[in-house]
Amino acid sequence: MWSRGTWTWTWRAALCCAFLETLLHTATGLNVCTSGSSASCEECLLIHPSCAWCAQKDFGRGRTLTSRCDFSHNLQKRGCHARFIEFPSSSTSVLQNQPLSSKGSGSTQFDVVQIMPQKVSVSLRPGDQTWFGLQVRQVEDYPVDLYYLMDLSLSMKDDLDTIRNLGTNLAHEMRKLTSNFRLGFGSFVDKNISPFSYTASKYQENPCNGYKLLSNCVPTFGFRHILSLTDKVDRFNEEVQKQMVSRNRDAPEGGFDAILQAAVCKERIGWRKEAYHLLVFATDDVPHLALDGRLGGLVRPHDGQCHLDDRNEYSASTSMDYPSLALLGEKLAENNIFLIFAVTKPIYVIYKNLTALIPGTTVEILDPDSKNVIQLIVAAYNNIRSKVELSVGDHPEDISLSFTATCQDGEPLPGLRRCGDLKIGDTVSFNVSVEARGCPPRGADQTFTIKPVGFKDLLEVAVDYQCDCGCSRTAQLNSSICSSTGAYHCGTCRCEPGFLGAHCECQEGEAGAAYLSGCREAEGKQMCSGRGECSCNQCLCFDSEFGKIYGSFCECDDFSCARHKGVLCSGHGECHCGECNCLAGFIGDNCNCSTETFPCVSDDGQMCSGRGVCECGRCRCTEPGAFGDTCEKCPTCRDACDTKSECIECRLFNEGRLADNHTCQRLCKDKVVTVETLESAERGAVLCLYKKEHDCVMKFTYSEHASGHSVLTALKEPECGGGPDALTVLLAVVGSILLVGVVLLAAWKLVITIHDRREFSRFQSARSRARYEMASNPLYKQPVTTHFIETDFAMYRKPYNGGLH
Repeated sequence: MWSRGTWTWTWRAALCCAFLETLLHTATGLNVCTSGSSASCEECLLIHPSCAWCAQKDFGRGRTLTSRCDFSHNLQKRGCHARFIEFPSSSTSVLQNQPLSSKGSGSTQFDVVQIMPQKVSVSLRPGDQTWFGLQVRQVEDYPVDLYYLMDLSLSMKDDLDTIRNLGTNLAHEMRKLTSNFRLGFGSFVDKNISPFSYTASKYQENPCNGYKLLSNCVPTFGFRHILSLTDKVDRFNEEVQKQMVSRNRDAPEGGFDAILQAAVCKERIGWRKEAYHLLVFATDDVPHLALDGRLGGLVRPHDGQCHLDDRNEYSASTSMDYPSLALLGEKLAENNIFLIFAVTKPIYVIYKNLTALIPGTTVEILDPDSKNVIQLIVAAYNNIRSKVELSVGDHPEDISLSFTATCQDGEPLPGLRRCGDLKIGDTVSFNVSVEARGCPPRGADQTFTIKPVGFKDLLEVAVDYQCDCGCSRTAQLNSSICSSTGAYHCGTCRCEPGFLGAHCECQEGEAGAAYLSGCREAEGKQMCSGRGECSCNQCLCFDSEFGKIYGSFCECDDFSCARHKGVLCSGHGECHCGECNCLAGFIGDNCNCSTETFPCVSDDGQMCSGRGVCECGRCRCTEPGAFGDTCEKCPTCRDACDTKSECIECRLFNEGRLADNHTCQRLCKDKVVTVETLESAERGAVLCLYKKEHDCVMKFTYSEHASGHSVLTALKEPECGGGPDALTVLLAVVGSILLVGVVLLAAWKLVITIHDRREFSRFQSARSRARYEMASNPLYKQPVTTHFIETDFAMYRKPYNGGLH
């Protein structure tokens, strides 16, 4: 059963295919099939997977031969019956589909299935895609073969002492994971030639001769197979205890020689077909790589074959170079072997980089004396069982594959062919898309395989190419339809050399009025409209760098139509004989006007927000100050504050007509900023306010930024004032009236007082003037005048009499 993610991916792929033909129309405005100038059915099929060929005998009279190649629905519109249309498509069929197993032990261990289906056949039309799905499961209790390959150079002496009882302990731990476990053992040092080893005669039997730290060791060897895979773990302990270390000269070891021999010598090692193959490679130094052997004069590349002699030693150690990483990865994958690098910490990074180049390889850090080797192996085994990665074998060059993984979370992951973090028993799915890029030679059907790395199970995929037309099998040689001088093939004549014409009715070099009359559209018109040659009463149109010229008289082309912004028919139509045939949903001379109105509908459901008209699929705003794709933005419109106040209500207070979450989120997309106090509105912003309950007033500003975003800046809380007391208001009013009256009376009194004082002052001044005038009148003399004068004179006389005053 496919997961939800798998069906989602499939649905999307089908949808893309459904729209492919439409995209071919709209991308350039040209018909990719008719513009290909194909003269045969096979050529038509190679143009594009959406092209079809009409093999009907009487189809396309008066047209050029290439008109038989077109989209299938176009051919039917032009009168071609469906049974004559050649339109092969890619397909997939499952040939073998056994169900997945749940366990790997017991009576069914030889029939365990970890991948389904097992055989698939795909029929591929070039350029067309098809797909198939597969599932992989890591079954429980699957048999395990573990071959321990150990570096026995001098630096590994303490490690050898540690693993002398490895077999018993390792078997005990591994049987917790599988009930069917076998163990084997092999060792390596390096090539016994200079400069890799000590080659002097005194070192041949004992390379440690004269070495202070260890005086006796075995001769240097490349690889030695010691114990074939067995379930008798005591044998492993016995063989390990017999081993002694050796000594080589340079730091790198010949471990890659040993890995390759352990992988390809399947019968000697004892690898079982129905088991996981684990190869543990324990060392404390880096390996020699391909071309290093040239330092010792070894120029022969490794042949990838098994070279174990009667003593189970690698016999080609001194005659062939070290294997390359590519060869090593190929042989490990071919024999379904998981390689585990158990290396010391100083060289961990080097081997970690190698795992990226060799599929199915992991690396773990080995303690200097190998005391953690059991935990290391168990951890590596669990790591291997926690992931599934697909590999492709015998991949044909003309086929492209793309993978989509659906792991335990059910989500499709395009471009990935692996899943991780799995538990034993988990099932993962993969979709594989297959496409043929071309047609191989006839009869060159191919087969390739897809398999999880390290699994014996695989999926075999047989490929059949759809490069020939069915009508080709009924071709008629020397057909009467072709004047007995050509072969009738899929509705057209293939003339023999020297013959021309739609029915091979003319010979090369013939000319005359009888063969030219059909090349003029009307009397006085140019021959073939001046854009072709007349041959055998038929126009052969010239090629043009601008497009295709066609028609009975070469009167038509697909490039002389109106353009919009330099694009032919705006990219929304096809050019036929100077006129744009617009696709559905477009009108106009150049198909630039869309008839769709949904782009003009604003979020509130109105056409252009009620502020404009929809023209050619776009809003033309008629309300002054309105702008935006649907005229939805208009700070100066009379209803702007009303519309935005509803958004303030639902966004800040979850109240109002738009309080429903979905409605509020759909209609109110403005950015809302709350502030404690609302300062003076920024430039271009509109101040809005509306009344709430309890005589409260909510204030906010509405502005449109240059970035195109609308911003509403609102108070956190509405402004509210307490209601005035009636008695207070009454007293205030009465007091105000009395106060005004008193002030007016005081002012009036002040004015009268000032006026009276002025008048009194004038009266006094007048009296003073009147007295002065009476005193100076010569006609009037007061009675005391004389007295006063005399007195005055007497006063003035006294000083002259010598008297003192």
